Amino acid sequence: MNPITPTHPLYQTIDEDYKDFILTQKHPCVMAKTLFMTDNYHLNVYKSSKHTEDLNALLKDLEAFINQYDFESNVFESFLAVFPFEHYESELDFENSLWQSLQQLHELDDCDWDATVSDDPDDPNFSFSLKGHAFYIVGLHPHSSRMARQSPYPTIVFNLHVQFERLRHMGSYKKVKKRIRKRDEKLQGHINPVLKDFGKDSETKQYSGRAVDSTWKCPFHKTSNFI
Repeated sequence: MNPITPTHPLYQTIDEDYKDFILTQKHPCVMAKTLFMTDNYHLNVYKSSKHTEDLNALLKDLEAFINQYDFESNVFESFLAVFPFEHYESELDFENSLWQSLQQLHELDDCDWDATVSDDPDDPNFSFSLKGHAFYIVGLHPHSSRMARQSPYPTIVFNLHVQFERLRHMGSYKKVKKRIRKRDEKLQGHINPVLKDFGKDSETKQYSGRAVDSTWKCPFHKTSNFI
């Protein structure tokens, strides 16, 4: 199969499906809506979330995303890794796959962990790091129990951690968070029970979208970054 680039018909279908999911439907995340309205999202399509070839391609694309990002700007961007050929019947299946992929990406990464965040998944100051930069991960798939995460295809969204810190610096974080959670409650009937602010609980509990309990243990473990 040839690479699924932006000129590929399948890519164009996926892109349109995502625009419908975020912009046409009642998606609660106002940040996501802004990104799609302003074309500040980077949608990338891969054949597999497990194959080394695809994950190396993802890392290369993520590095290009980081290199083009203006860290002094107040413009926010997201990187979406979409896997249209994968299917998960349950939230647990998706969650296991997500962490397997993140573990593999970490082991393929050739950069040190972002020193501004913890590399211990049990630490409230943990954030996932690739190519030397911290990311808040959002897992999306059609069978998520959270309507806001019922994306057209299994997807891993990489949001730069620094963007949330910039929102706090701008004094906008609490306002944006309150608006998103209010919209999510209106859509779902209640907000996601695992949501916590950075520094108050490990954000790993939020990555897959499944409502994990207090006994849940993150399967990720940091290894040497250099192979």
